Amino acid sequence: MNALADQLLVLSLLVNFIVLGTSRLAFSVRAVALQGVVLGVLPALIHPFSWHLVAIIIGMLLAKGLVIPWMIMNAIRQAEIRREIEPFIGFIPSLVLGALFTALAFVFASKLPLAPEHEGLLFVPASMATIMCGFLILMARRKAISQVIGYLVMENGIFIFGLILADAMPLMVEAGALLDLLVGVFVMGIVMNHISREFSSLDTSRLTALRED
Repeated sequence: MNALADQLLVLSLLVNFIVLGTSRLAFSVRAVALQGVVLGVLPALIHPFSWHLVAIIIGMLLAKGLVIPWMIMNAIRQAEIRREIEPFIGFIPSLVLGALFTALAFVFASKLPLAPEHEGLLFVPASMATIMCGFLILMARRKAISQVIGYLVMENGIFIFGLILADAMPLMVEAGALLDLLVGVFVMGIVMNHISREFSSLDTSRLTALRED
């Protein structure tokens, strides 16, 4: 089970690089949806079976793999944008920085005093690398939708870290975090819709040009 969990975490890390290296927003959303599905399966591999666990996993799969990606895709269609153009940090430099952050995450995680059952697993380095890659996407992209995708990647990293703390924290905490995330993305979709309608652009750098009369 631990070997399969590590393989899924490696797949999740690969998704980080896919999102960092592509300009196609729809492709990025599908990649993050895949990452959400992969992470939604992880609790079943590291926790004993219970119907409560099954209900939470189903909720996570629906939220991360279906509902939230559908909401973002709908925002993309309404805003009529397809690609991230002229990001603050280019796609190749973003990939290089993502690789550097991932390597640093593994080095830093190897220095941490982990519990014996967590030693040798990828949960800690994968969570740290995913959080940093999500933050990089959030800071490097101009489009508000791309920044929401970065936020989702960051939340996935936090979720990975939360899995190793599940024995000390009830899984309902994760369910509450998903609810907050769902509401946040819903509100962000409304904001993006209004920005696109009023200013004909979702380039957040243009908002610095606003001045009071």
